[in-house]
Amino acid sequence: MTELQRAWLGVISAEHTQRAVEGGFIQLNHGKRHGVARLRLGDGFAIYSPTEQRGGKEPLRAFTALGMVADDAPYQGEPMSMGDRGIVEPWRRRVEFLPVRRAGLREVELQLTSGPNWGYQLRRGLIPLSTTDFETLRAAMTAG
Repeated sequence: MTELQRAWLGVISAEHTQRAVEGGFIQLNHGKRHGVARLRLGDGFAIYSPTEQRGGKEPLRAFTALGMVADDAPYQGEPMSMGDRGIVEPWRRRVEFLPVRRAGLREVELQLTSGPNWGYQLRRGLIPLSTTDFETLRAAMTAG
């Protein structure tokens, strides 16, 4: 296995994360191409779920999935309804998800969460994640 060069953190509800894991793909920001186009084959990809359901008010605050980008370029999925956004053909990336358990935000110490106001950047939906933080998450989510 080659050394991990880059990693990312996507922000997706736990419900949508489950669909992604079952389908072996990720899509971000309502299916827009920009975010998934930044990813490269072999990048680590972790998912943080602030809530169980999109738009839900009950906080979950957990890391819910982890895997590796497994394709060379974005592809368009089948047309789907995005509610008030209408029908879209979402851009996706194939991800080989690892069998993991959820890890609560307070269960792991990450460089990402060590600074003040760290959560503000999550609003973008996709942020770079240090490879050290990715490996910390992998260890926590595959333990036990």
